Amino acid sequence: MTCENFIHRLWMKESRATRRNAAAGRRRPSRGTRGDTWGQRAHRAINRWMRARRATGHNARVPGTAPKGGGRVHDREILRLAIPAFGALVAEPLFLLADYAIVGRLGTVALGALGVAGTVLTTLVNLCVFLAYATTAQVARRIGAGDRREALRWGIDGLWLAAAIGIVLAVLGVPFAPALVEPFGASPELAAEAVTYLRISLLGTPAMLLVLAGTGVLRGLQDTVTPLVVSIAGFTLNAALNAWFVLGLGWGIAGSAWGTVIAQVLSAAAYLVVVLRGARREGVPLRPRLAGVRTSGAAGLALFIRTVGLRVVLAVATAVAARMGDAQVAAHGIAFQVWTLLAYAHDAIAIAGQAITGRALGAGDVAATRAATARMVTWGIGTGVVLGIAVCVARPWIPGLFDADAAVTQELLAVLWLVALLQPVAGVVFVLDGVLIGAGDQRFLAYAQIAAALAFLPAVLLVVVLGTGLVSLWLALGIWMIARLIALSARARGTAWLVTGA
Repeated sequence: MTCENFIHRLWMKESRATRRNAAAGRRRPSRGTRGDTWGQRAHRAINRWMRARRATGHNARVPGTAPKGGGRVHDREILRLAIPAFGALVAEPLFLLADYAIVGRLGTVALGALGVAGTVLTTLVNLCVFLAYATTAQVARRIGAGDRREALRWGIDGLWLAAAIGIVLAVLGVPFAPALVEPFGASPELAAEAVTYLRISLLGTPAMLLVLAGTGVLRGLQDTVTPLVVSIAGFTLNAALNAWFVLGLGWGIAGSAWGTVIAQVLSAAAYLVVVLRGARREGVPLRPRLAGVRTSGAAGLALFIRTVGLRVVLAVATAVAARMGDAQVAAHGIAFQVWTLLAYAHDAIAIAGQAITGRALGAGDVAATRAATARMVTWGIGTGVVLGIAVCVARPWIPGLFDADAAVTQELLAVLWLVALLQPVAGVVFVLDGVLIGAGDQRFLAYAQIAAALAFLPAVLLVVVLGTGLVSLWLALGIWMIARLIALSARARGTAWLVTGA
């Protein structure tokens, strides 16, 4: 028997007693008199409650209460959003992997040029990931508030912001492409090829950023399936075009760049069609709102600072590993690739956290936000434990996947223990990061990332001064992750981030 059925039976029992008293001629005390029995008072309260439930529908949930079904409901919702998001996240790097597979047939110089240009391009795009995150939070809040029209209005503003930033990056990046390649110290032949690839690829920057913003809009609308479909279609088209342009037409590395640009443009067009179609249905104007673009830009700036802080830590770690020697930097690179692959699983739950949190707070439902956050943290810990165990099991075979020599293998095997141990920490950090992004708590995230970076820098400086090895470097990265865990957990336990309404 459910709690509701039990209450209903009590209510019916009290109603029957009231009717019997009336038939016997007993006068029922008036409302609010001292003669009311506890049953009569409870009956009136329950009656009001039952009428409210009938008015809102049997399954309607009163804001401030947890959804019926508890954790199972949250589990289904998390999986509904996270599984397609994971697929889309995995599909995105396949753009570059397809380029590597095809360009590799052109020789070492072309492959090295792709590595340099790809690093520059990936860095620029990753720094703009706030376009997806900020848009998700803003759109999800309006969806939670029941205002789909305003949600799409904010989505349109986010798309305009992405297009503007993309055009600026393209205009500035194309002429300065040689300067972006120069710090890598490549040979003149390799640098020339890298500049060629980078200049062509930068023409597609507006499309790349529109893809980010479009993904954010759909995530905010609680749709992670469409981004998955677009990502798979984009990857397939990218691989086909690259093979045709590079191997079929003989365009060299330029063909690879043009294939990627065309695939990104068509992917952006797909997002625009979906979003604009929804906007027309809701009667949303397509022109940008200056106030909306400014608000999106302000939220994006805080997330940009957060991302820069993260990238600085990773860049410093790579630089320190390079000072240790060739074997150490190679092992560090492989370990980081393993870490990045595992991060996709954590990030998928974080994306679900963005959408769920924004929607719940937009609806004014703090209790549901708390319950969902607790459930997602549980998922983060569980996923981290599973992934950590998987790394431990696969550890003996991982060096062989990368054809690592004996020196690299020795360093890598030692570091992989730390990669495994840090997975539960990473699971919680990613989840809480996503939850706070969904809550619109971007300013705190920027401060937290800076504070965590400041905790990392003394630790990594100590590694440099003492001349300790790669394991010590990853211990410093562990300190960085634990600092993020402490900051985000303390914030999540508080109430400052629980700002409700649209």
